[in-house]
Amino acid sequence: MHDWAAGPFVCVLLASIPTPQTPLLRASLPPLHPASAGHPITGQQDAFRAFHPDLKFVGKFLKPLLIGELAPEEPSQDHGKNSKIIEDFRALKKTAEDMNLFKTNHVFFLLLLAHIIALESIAWFTVFYFGNGWIPTLITAFVLATSQAQAGWLQHDYGHLSVYRKPKWNHLVHKFVIGHLKGASANWWNHRHFQHHAKPNIFHKDPDVNMLHVFVLGEWQPIEYGKKKLKYLPYNHQHEYFFLIGPPLLIPMYFQYQIIMTMIVHKNWVDLAWAISYYIRFFVTYIPFYGILGALLFLNFIRFLESHWFVWVTQMNHIVMEIDQEAYRDWFSSQLTATCNVEQSFFNDWFSGHLNFQIEHHLFPTMPRHNLHKIAPLVKSLCAKHGIEYQEKPLLRALLDIIRSLRKSGKLWLDAYLHK
Repeated sequence: MHDWAAGPFVCVLLASIPTPQTPLLRASLPPLHPASAGHPITGQQDAFRAFHPDLKFVGKFLKPLLIGELAPEEPSQDHGKNSKIIEDFRALKKTAEDMNLFKTNHVFFLLLLAHIIALESIAWFTVFYFGNGWIPTLITAFVLATSQAQAGWLQHDYGHLSVYRKPKWNHLVHKFVIGHLKGASANWWNHRHFQHHAKPNIFHKDPDVNMLHVFVLGEWQPIEYGKKKLKYLPYNHQHEYFFLIGPPLLIPMYFQYQIIMTMIVHKNWVDLAWAISYYIRFFVTYIPFYGILGALLFLNFIRFLESHWFVWVTQMNHIVMEIDQEAYRDWFSSQLTATCNVEQSFFNDWFSGHLNFQIEHHLFPTMPRHNLHKIAPLVKSLCAKHGIEYQEKPLLRALLDIIRSLRKSGKLWLDAYLHK
């Protein structure tokens, strides 16, 4: 299966791998539209529909996976889902389509790309004109870290197929942005990110909450670790050592190693070629100013700065929310449980790549980010109708809540470790 076509489909499927007690059968929810009839999963699952604008195209990959119908008397994991919420959410999505909120303003994304290229040019000009002293070097590093962060938000748009109507154009530009502008892998990102979207904050299904025993998150995990007397690290101090091993190291160490190894092990040669083009461009540009070793240190310092930006922005929307085992909620409820928003402002929108509208983005991942604020009032109304909490915070509070959440989980672990 071509990776362009398979990316979101495979990751959504992997994130919902059935247990031995629940074989992979066709879901029992009624089809949404006659056009989707005959395609297993596409007509029934809101999660699948959220990632795939062209159901006919992906439908041809699904037929071999249909192994039967779920008999009416058989138990289903869907029994606890609220059918009224499902119905209202589907009506909301139809309203969004009628409002043309899935239509892209291409000038918006061209300006985003242009300002990234402008930042790259300013960085080079700074060191070229003012030399490689400490002050010009620091200024250049901060400018390049800004361009890297913004390129990260931009590749996210193309990875979600939210820019062009044809998926293949999104995939092509995605490889250019994440590969040539950032030195990373589109396939690696797709595999991780779509699992996160399909099952946000669900242990063993969302890779973003797999902390490799470094942190304990939410309420369930720290209590379980405490009861089992697991102490890989002093988790009651995790809100303190977070500053030492979280933001500083995620991108320059963990992600960088994982990306390179993934491309080699899985033979993603196209992605590797794009990534190599980034490193060639960077070192050709900055070795004349800093030498080979200096340019290498310079690159890692830039990633050190970018890593802080990335971690704080991405964690403020999720780590503070419920993190638990699979509860088999409907799509709408599961996303609201795991995500929260940050208040809108020009700076917040730019700083977070519009991920301050995390709720709307998770509900409608293919919606262009410049339209997320338009659907937000309707999402709030639907939450109010069904008594679902819609969390929206100021930016500073959202950032501080990360530390509060880590401290709370650490205390739960210590209490369970000592007393249970």
